[in-house]
Amino acid sequence: MSVRPEERHNSDAPVRKKVTIQHLHAMRAAGKPITMLTAYDFPTARACEAHGVDITFVGDSLAQVCLGYDSTTRLTLDEMLHHVRAVSRGSRTPLLVADMPFGTYHISPEDAIRNAVRLVSEGGAEAVKLEGGIEIAETVRRLTRVGIPVIAHVGLLPQRHVMLSGYRAQARDAAGALDVLRSALAAEEAGAFAVVLEAIPHALGTYITKRLNRAVSIGIGAGAGTDGQVLVWDDMVGTWQGHQAKFVRRFADVKSEVEKGVKGYVEAVRERTFPGPSESYGMPKTEWEQFVQLAGEVPTAEVTESDATTSEVTKADGEDRQ
Repeated sequence: MSVRPEERHNSDAPVRKKVTIQHLHAMRAAGKPITMLTAYDFPTARACEAHGVDITFVGDSLAQVCLGYDSTTRLTLDEMLHHVRAVSRGSRTPLLVADMPFGTYHISPEDAIRNAVRLVSEGGAEAVKLEGGIEIAETVRRLTRVGIPVIAHVGLLPQRHVMLSGYRAQARDAAGALDVLRSALAAEEAGAFAVVLEAIPHALGTYITKRLNRAVSIGIGAGAGTDGQVLVWDDMVGTWQGHQAKFVRRFADVKSEVEKGVKGYVEAVRERTFPGPSESYGMPKTEWEQFVQLAGEVPTAEVTESDATTSEVTKADGEDRQ
């Protein structure tokens, strides 16, 4: 495995300015759609950085797509911090937002502040996202008062999927739609700079967007009339093998490429066609002949445990320098 630092190639592409909340509000005012995409590690963060994403979002969906949990509610704050730190090292230009895991903002506003501060100071997040509307308004208000920007999340709330009897579309009747509208407006009034609208009728997504005075609306299954869109990385590139929600569009087929690569590697190793001459290191002929002569003079019994350890250390040190 290579241990060299990543090479940064010069590009003719214009350097992007840092995305700020003010920048997002300006995009909303100009009618320019905002892009938000999840990232869970350094490589996915670099992709968001390099390819024009406006908001890099470390979502609690990492519980399922990265850690193999059966629900986002299994994710701990320490696990989230580990991934936020990795993403913060790769994504610098987009606004970096971290999900607050289940249980980290429900007990009290003080507890929410304490945990959000860790995501900012230890993880490098620039804002946090909380699921809920009216019921978390005071927590949103307290967080923004201490300088932590907040995105609210209304409609389908994945952290409450058991209570909702699954991951179902919400607000399909007038009463439900009114509840979602009130939640979105309450979040904005409390200070949220953006609101995620998940799995609601597209007409309602557009209506709420128009009713919001300043907060940016980010849709995921809320139609094309919102200020922006968000997708989960693994849904977007086609690597997630679980249930595919109606609102998901796969923009790449990375799963097939991964399968092709792994099978090709296994086959090449089995057939001894990998590594080939171009992938192997050589030695001058005279040095090899001298080695063979010297090696033949070394009885196997002379190699003690101490000698073997020293040899392995020397070998490893040489590999590190390559």
